[in-house]
Amino acid sequence: MRRAAPPWKRLGLRMRLTLLYGGLFFVAGSLLLWSTYLLTGRALNERFAVKSTMIGPAATPGAGGSPLQHDVMFRRLETDVRQRADGVLDEMLRSSVVIMMLIGIVAVVLGYLVADRALRPLDRVTETARRLSESTLHERIALNGPPDEVKRLADTFDAMLDRLHRVFDGQRRFIANASHELRTPLAINRTVLEVSLEEPEASPDLKALARALLGTNARYERLIEGLLLLAESEQELAVHRTVDAEQVVRAALEQLDLHPRRRRVTLRDDLRPALVVGDPLLLERCVFNLLENAVKYNVRDGEVAVSLRVDGDAAVLTVDNTGHPIPAYEVEDLFEPFRRLQGDRVRSARGSGLGLSIVRAIVDAHGGTVTARARPAGGLSVVVRLPGAGRDG
Repeated sequence: MRRAAPPWKRLGLRMRLTLLYGGLFFVAGSLLLWSTYLLTGRALNERFAVKSTMIGPAATPGAGGSPLQHDVMFRRLETDVRQRADGVLDEMLRSSVVIMMLIGIVAVVLGYLVADRALRPLDRVTETARRLSESTLHERIALNGPPDEVKRLADTFDAMLDRLHRVFDGQRRFIANASHELRTPLAINRTVLEVSLEEPEASPDLKALARALLGTNARYERLIEGLLLLAESEQELAVHRTVDAEQVVRAALEQLDLHPRRRRVTLRDDLRPALVVGDPLLLERCVFNLLENAVKYNVRDGEVAVSLRVDGDAAVLTVDNTGHPIPAYEVEDLFEPFRRLQGDRVRSARGSGLGLSIVRAIVDAHGGTVTARARPAGGLSVVVRLPGAGRDG
């Protein structure tokens, strides 16, 4: 069991530095104040002792009056001098405390400003790290300033980003090249199988085998296309265009088959204009994958509900579908490549397992978020939030 952090460590570094600066000032000010107070008191006592010797009875032998009168006058003068000295010390102490409090407040404010200026480069590092994803590894901190500890930290972070960018670029190029290289033999296989089906002398068993192989070949073609699209969607966007998300959704709806495997699915839509910035083709593929997934994993006479609205500065697309109950702990795994419900990786008739992975990659590339939850009555509810184009867009 993790122990709770002490209150001191719960504060931010900026506040801790401010309190440290203020505390050090008050400690140093208190030491200076009490040292000044003691030295001033000592100096007054020494001066008072000298004056007492000078004005004592022995110092005025020719003065008139009896020794008793001289002693009474000396005692009165001594008491008056002591009271005046104590008054001076008290007044000095009160004034010093007030001045130290005022200067202490100024020191705390200045300490906060100094800490804020010193930590500003770290805030820049933090903001850059928070924005980073696989599609934004091209960003760099590029901190300008003296070669101090913060500059070395920023340069080290930039060097690490360079290495990561090269690794991810190499991985995406490998996937893209492998996908392109595999397309050719699959296309040749499809052509040979289709020609064999057209042969009049082919036996029924041969044609049945050719049809089965065509189905398998088609599955691998879909898999290769999905891998290629996944690799492309994880790259930095090459197209930044303001587009109406409503038109994108309607274009995806026109391509949708609502009668998969002879099971009719009812579609309900509530679409409103919503401007976003990005690649229209990738956004259309993202929406189509969501809709295709909602139809494919539905039940007979099921429903798919699609809504598009503007929420603040974001466009929100929601796709709900009926279907079989989904365990809540398996929902997040559906966005992993080649993952299907209940860990199914075998049933090729239900797709390649890349649909939702491509959706997440495209949404991340556009700076949005995608979340899903299991519906109590069965099926899935997926919500996509994309940054809006702004009022000026």
